[in-house]
Amino acid sequence: MKFKDFNLSQPLLDAVDEMGFEEATPIQAQTIQPGLEGRDVLGQAQTGTGKTAAFGLPLLEKVSPDNDYPQALVIAPTRELAIQNGEELYRLGHLKNIRIVTVYGGANIRKQLHQLQSQTQVVVGTPGRLIDLINRGALKLNHVETLVLDEADEMLDMGFIDDIRTIMSALPDKRQTLLFSATIPDEIQKLATQFMTDPVHVKIQKQVLTAENINQYYTRCREWEKFDTLSRFLDVHHPQLAIVFARTKRRVAEIAQGLVTRGYSAMGLHGDMDQYQRNSVMSQFKEKKLSILVATDVAARGLDISGVTHVYNYDIPQDPESYVHRIGRTGRAGHSGLSLTFVDRQEMGYLRTIEDLTKQQMTPLRPPTENESLSGQVIQAIQEVAGLLEWDNVSEYEQAIDTLMNAYTDEELATALLHSLIKDYGQEVKISPDHPLKPKHNSHHNGQRKGKFGRAKNYNNHSSKHHSSHNNQPKKRQKSKQQAPAKKASASFKIK
Repeated sequence: MKFKDFNLSQPLLDAVDEMGFEEATPIQAQTIQPGLEGRDVLGQAQTGTGKTAAFGLPLLEKVSPDNDYPQALVIAPTRELAIQNGEELYRLGHLKNIRIVTVYGGANIRKQLHQLQSQTQVVVGTPGRLIDLINRGALKLNHVETLVLDEADEMLDMGFIDDIRTIMSALPDKRQTLLFSATIPDEIQKLATQFMTDPVHVKIQKQVLTAENINQYYTRCREWEKFDTLSRFLDVHHPQLAIVFARTKRRVAEIAQGLVTRGYSAMGLHGDMDQYQRNSVMSQFKEKKLSILVATDVAARGLDISGVTHVYNYDIPQDPESYVHRIGRTGRAGHSGLSLTFVDRQEMGYLRTIEDLTKQQMTPLRPPTENESLSGQVIQAIQEVAGLLEWDNVSEYEQAIDTLMNAYTDEELATALLHSLIKDYGQEVKISPDHPLKPKHNSHHNGQRKGKFGRAKNYNNHSSKHHSSHNNQPKKRQKSKQQAPAKKASASFKIK
């Protein structure tokens, strides 16, 4: 079903088109219409299925930009999900001049208080911060016409259910409620019975991972190690087409620019790009003029690209369904693929949750050393030189060739050529730090299995004497690495 088939106003349709979406996902196809009709909806679906647009489009259709008070409230369990919802609602509603304010704990509350004083039609927030703002009298809910509860079961698990009841009790009785949850436990069902009126029940089946052709790995590294670690894996993997997934549009832009700085063929794809930019990037990637695409989950939704050989999860996804969605980009049409997830020690619980869903354990992978990275680059450079030698039209350069041959030895010329093809790790690359996801509740000792990481494989899947990750390096070495980028190792290759 296409978005134009819904009775949406033109600004919303234009925004959807601007984001590059035509076909509605299953949750959108079944939720938008009853939402537009003002019905309450109880949606059972995972994150990564397009829920934000499913509740966002009906919500934004109803909101009037002429009224300067909150008309819709979206509650999310975590800061990350609140930010994600707020960003996508902005992209959907900005052509209608709808102002969205996102509030959450851990951020400057004075700034949020100031934001709420301005004309605001939609508020997105986490339960604790919303209650704080309500108690301060900064957030008025008496005109709210639409309430959205996103990831209700997650809020239940995190102990927010009483906060949710408090917030819902402060809302007008006459309102529309859209509740989304991956599962519907008894407590959520009671919530729906108490606060919803004859809701339409929409249930979307879980995505099934068929990963026979996808080799799934993870590597343990800290935030400040990620970019160098990614670079080294790219050097030894030599991906034909790779997608790197990052959590925010800012990180997407910085990672893409950092890769370009180091000599990789990369571009970013995120929700702030207009349709022309998006189409240009995708065209280059599909035509293999571009080998690395860095993207957010939202921007990559709906992409159908053949030939992707590697998927790198620079930031581990918060929910397992997004992981399934990400790595499903590779291993298609009978071809093999490789997925590699970068995970901080605090995030191991999320990795174990993903393994529980996929029924497959990821294999730990040791990051390549500087020398292994350089060796990979030299192998790649030799292949590039072989390709260059296929060009035999040298008549225009005979004089220059004679000059070089007389001035330098064959070994000196070959060394200079290789040096020009080796990436410069001395170039400083700055990636804005992002906090690891908070440890999941009830994780198995923070997600670690005894002895599992001790059997970490080498990057090339062969056994190695070196089983430690960068996390296990001496503190002194970590500190020096944080202070300065890793220097290029000296080559152990002799060109004859």
